[in-house]
Amino acid sequence: MPVAATGTYDDSNIFARILRGEIPSKRVYEDQWAIAFHDINPQAPVHVLVIPRGAYISWADFSALAPDAEIAGFVRAVGAVARQLALEEPGYRLLANAGLDAHQEVPHLHVHLFGGRPLGPMLVR
Repeated sequence: MPVAATGTYDDSNIFARILRGEIPSKRVYEDQWAIAFHDINPQAPVHVLVIPRGAYISWADFSALAPDAEIAGFVRAVGAVARQLALEEPGYRLLANAGLDAHQEVPHLHVHLFGGRPLGPMLVR
């Protein structure tokens, strides 16, 4: 197993299994750096997950260990997914949870892309 900056990467996590084709996903995008697929429990009319192909647990892990080309490729993939889903206008939200306090459920870096309706404030006050 690869050693991540934030711990040991668990290659049995669900996203690693999706990347290997062991679990089906409804993909909307894929390139050499990332794949994007519909969330199985959507929280908005559009709810897509974008994940890097590399074995990274979090943004801290990814930013510390990924080569520059992989970082650029993943960031560009997120933008490409938003454009492909026609979310540039009227807008969308990106969310990446990292760690237990943020309630990260899968220990593989992923970005939630939400859209398709007004999303309201980020945090309830």
